[in-house]
Amino acid sequence: MGNLLWIASYPKSGNTWMRAFIENYLKNAQQPIDINTIYNSSIAESSAHRYKAHIDKDKETTDLSTEELCAIRLQVHADIARQANGTTFVKTHNFLGEFRGYPLHNSAVTSGMIYIVRNPLDVAISMANYFDYSIDEAIDYMAEEMTGTANEKENVPQIITSWSLHVKSWTQNPEANRLVIRYEDMLDNPIKVFRKVESFLGLSKDPKRLKKAINFSSFKQLKTQEKSHGFVEKHENANTFFRQGRKNQWREKLTEAQIKKIIVIHGEQMQRFKYIPK
Repeated sequence: MGNLLWIASYPKSGNTWMRAFIENYLKNAQQPIDINTIYNSSIAESSAHRYKAHIDKDKETTDLSTEELCAIRLQVHADIARQANGTTFVKTHNFLGEFRGYPLHNSAVTSGMIYIVRNPLDVAISMANYFDYSIDEAIDYMAEEMTGTANEKENVPQIITSWSLHVKSWTQNPEANRLVIRYEDMLDNPIKVFRKVESFLGLSKDPKRLKKAINFSSFKQLKTQEKSHGFVEKHENANTFFRQGRKNQWREKLTEAQIKKIIVIHGEQMQRFKYIPK
């Protein structure tokens, strides 16, 4: 058993919200944590500087292929685990699988995982706004079986895959050390959902502390902080990281044809998580 606890999700599905809650809960301070310090306590495994220790000094990570970078990924995870003091939370958007034979997560140093799933009808809208896509481009992106992020100076590629494959990879085999949460339930019943997180992390029940952490990590609080002093994790193509955070935006934004297309592509996993509209 290792000491890395993965905070995993498809992009734009609540990963940052979950990490903000955990950080606020653990710090238990009298004011909300600075969102621009979250990366210190919930590490992004794709940060390029972590990979540089395993390549020639005269090279950048952008000089390597995705396959070459995936070949050293497990060593990077082992580095994070070795340098950690107890349980360390690690952000990932990779699907739970392999890329050309190379595992994307080091099971030997893993203690558990929290996976957040969000209705793909809303994910399509959020991704379109965030990455400056059209809705149709976002829908097509979410349908690609082997897609991911670019090899950039600050971050190595992440192997995301389609929304369906991503969700299936993380949720098809229930395990004692895995907690699966719906984004919509985080919105509708935060006390109940985040109490599950509290329990999953082995923390004693503390209603007052729980409620404070929920308030300190609310979407309104996160958005206010970003408006005030920005957010270091925001993609360069995005105007803002925290936009609306609502559910059922698809009812206002998607055409009937777009809704049907998403259901045809992702219907099996949508059915599992009760996302098929009545």
